[in-house]
Amino acid sequence: MFYRSFALLSSIFLIAAAQTAPDAPVTDIRVESTLVLIPVTVTDPTNRYVLGLDKQDFRVYEDDSEQKIKQFSGEDAPLSVGLVLDTSGSMGDKMDISRRAISEFLKTMNPADEAFLVEFNDRAELKSNFTHDPDQLLSKMSTTASNGMTALFDAMYLGVKQMKKASNPRKALVIVSDGGDNNSAFSAKEVLDLVRDADVQIYAMGVFEPLSGFGLSAAELAGPKLLSGIAAQTGGRAFGTSKIQELPDIASRIGIELRNQYVLAYTPTDQKKDGKYRKVDVKLKQPDGLPELKARWRSGYYAPVQ
Repeated sequence: MFYRSFALLSSIFLIAAAQTAPDAPVTDIRVESTLVLIPVTVTDPTNRYVLGLDKQDFRVYEDDSEQKIKQFSGEDAPLSVGLVLDTSGSMGDKMDISRRAISEFLKTMNPADEAFLVEFNDRAELKSNFTHDPDQLLSKMSTTASNGMTALFDAMYLGVKQMKKASNPRKALVIVSDGGDNNSAFSAKEVLDLVRDADVQIYAMGVFEPLSGFGLSAAELAGPKLLSGIAAQTGGRAFGTSKIQELPDIASRIGIELRNQYVLAYTPTDQKKDGKYRKVDVKLKQPDGLPELKARWRSGYYAPVQ
């Protein structure tokens, strides 16, 4: 077992991401209807990604009952990504750098990956269906104007629903926004329930001004914290910054993290189709001679119903 520094990993990954050969090797994750997929991110105390762990280094529990890991991948696997871009009036002069952030994220994608684009202001709208062509997505964003209010929850709901058409087993929504929701038909609880029911990781990045509390509603002020909580439920993360120029770097970090996760798959011992929420826990064996490692994973899912 070994682990590499984030800097080294970034260099290796960016070289790999630049390759466009259609026969580039990818990990085959076979998905059966009875399998639960749990992406796991492992880091050391300095937040460097940890590679080289094996199947026996992980133990998975569902509602405190240990599960047998049937499939394991510690290598890159194809991704289906939903890009969710805030185009509300508050984005204003942040639009250009938000587009650049998405462009940086797209540079980390491989030929087998696919992505779609949702934009939202007063309402959420699907701008591009799944495509393997990053230029198609960038062209859809090039003329977007900033106006209106913020239907963030509606956009997340639309994104998760669109993900049902994904071709790849690994799925993620990447959200770019600068604040909370103030115009959605769907509630935070409805979105959280939908996210828990879906096999989709949520990543978010946003610019929150130091004096952003002035003139904002309670819902807008609570938005970033709520979004962070939803992301954590899925094994993803929310990144906030007061410096807009940091957005492209944050987008690259999200792309690199998605490329460097372990994927654990198991068939639940509890086969009841009762629609109940199942809590998932992952325990990590600490390698000898290494500092304590941290793991982040999807916290649970809803069982299917009859």
